Amino acid sequence: MAQVREGILFAYGNPLLDLMATVDEEFLKKYDLKANDAILADDKHKTMFEDMEKNFDVEYIPGGATQNAIRVAQWLLPSSPNATTFTGCIAKDKFGDKLEEKTRAVGVNTIYQYHGSEPTGTSAVLVTDNGKNRSLVAYLAAANCFSKDHIDKEENWALVEKAGFYYISAFPLTVSPPTIQKIGEHAAKNNKPFMLNLSAPFLCQFFKDPMMEVFPCVDILFGNESEAATFAEQQNFGTTDIKEIALKAAALPKKNEARKRMVIFTQGSDPTIVAYDGKITEYPVIKVSDENLIDTNGAGDAFVGGFLAQYIQEKDVAECVRCANYAANVIIQRSGCSLPEKPDFQ
Repeated sequence: MAQVREGILFAYGNPLLDLMATVDEEFLKKYDLKANDAILADDKHKTMFEDMEKNFDVEYIPGGATQNAIRVAQWLLPSSPNATTFTGCIAKDKFGDKLEEKTRAVGVNTIYQYHGSEPTGTSAVLVTDNGKNRSLVAYLAAANCFSKDHIDKEENWALVEKAGFYYISAFPLTVSPPTIQKIGEHAAKNNKPFMLNLSAPFLCQFFKDPMMEVFPCVDILFGNESEAATFAEQQNFGTTDIKEIALKAAALPKKNEARKRMVIFTQGSDPTIVAYDGKITEYPVIKVSDENLIDTNGAGDAFVGGFLAQYIQEKDVAECVRCANYAANVIIQRSGCSLPEKPDFQ
């Protein structure tokens, strides 16, 4: 087992504060939302956050896909504080203070960029169907203002260079592709694992160009079944079979040929698919009874966090997936991506 040193895992993402509420179908219809989706807020969603606070019981939880995954990974490494470093853009406001405090509380080293005029980003997490579905609407605000010059600062780039592993969800492709590219190129050149999450079907579709620019740097790709389907469609893979999609994605051109690409697709309660070296392995998930399922928000991020916590210790893939399934299982039995005080992963 490899030593978990300070700053071993570096991540960049859109830090958001989740406003989470259980809503009804009418509310989704009102704002033209699907029950299970992830989108960016536009003009028609401007009143939605206020509407939520007025009409539903809202919980405030640190969010943003990458930040969630990193918080979970760090939580699983209680004896290694600051093993993880996270960057993104927030404001110095009440939501920003709350985010920073809660993220640092689990031991993550945050190096936020602070924006002067835009507020800290928020994400509406609309839970329906007894927690089975969740619709995410992100209002990026300050998160949308992250600039590559923050990562170019000598003290921040030193933390990138210090890291041995990198994780980024695809959401910041809408914000700063040059930041992702720079980190990806550094990883490829120095033979360090660079990991990307497809994150949402719309990113595979409407941000296909920046995604495919960074794709040759990707050593491990994460996604779920709906993201995989959209990715396959956009890449003209000519198949809807998730195993074939995983194998084809793994075989796409790569910069660092010293590492074969691994593709990991989750499928809700169906087995997780791992494609590596031309082979498929399936891993069953931990079943949860309907009465114990609180909500699925953050399950995918928690899965990644669990995987990362073991992967940076150089554990084998089966152990990484076992921990990933454990973390996802913990999160779906709680509200949002909120964490118990201590993990009991054995």
